Amino acid sequence: MNTLAINNVTYKYGKTTKSVLKNVTANFEKGVLYCIVGKSGAGKSTLLSLISGLDLCTSGAVLYENEDLSTMNRDEYRARNIGVIFQGYNLLTNCSAVENIVLSMNISNCRERCPQRSAKEHVYSLLEKLGIDKETANRKVLKLSGGEQQRVGIARALSNNPEIIIADEPTGNLDGETAKGIMDIFVKLAHEENKCVIIVTHSKDVAAYADQIMRIVNGKLEVQNK
Repeated sequence: MNTLAINNVTYKYGKTTKSVLKNVTANFEKGVLYCIVGKSGAGKSTLLSLISGLDLCTSGAVLYENEDLSTMNRDEYRARNIGVIFQGYNLLTNCSAVENIVLSMNISNCRERCPQRSAKEHVYSLLEKLGIDKETANRKVLKLSGGEQQRVGIARALSNNPEIIIADEPTGNLDGETAKGIMDIFVKLAHEENKCVIIVTHSKDVAAYADQIMRIVNGKLEVQNK
């Protein structure tokens, strides 16, 4: 069964007549790394907003485990089933890495997912797996490098152990070597931890890591051979 399915989705902004996305259909499975590519303004970020339940399609359906997002509690879906990683990190810069993630867990009511350990212990363990040691984890985000901040963003997205990870230009602000380290993490999440990983990118280097590449052209989603 597909973890996520997009069925004949069309999206228009407000009362405009122009469709950003037109009759888009795609299936996404766990254990696979997907990259969605396309020109600026093609609708890539719009598609991520629909997948994450931040917006609803004009027509068609986005299904999570065969349940239509339009009929689900989308706040709960975002808190428990999907993790979102941003290009700009979206971290509280005057808080430590650990504090950022614990706060996110508290807001999402996901602390019960690690009942055998404290939230901080859970977060330290998660960050360590992503190459952030305890000393670095306790620093204020403002004092972390871009690569470290993005790893914290990934840890925050993983803190509720979601099945789906989506990332909007996650390497856009990083140098080549740091970007490679971040992409290696995404590959591991898909292939070793059986996550469904969906990345939007302009970068051909990032897309090269994908198991499947999808391109948005004129509002349509096309599967592209690697």
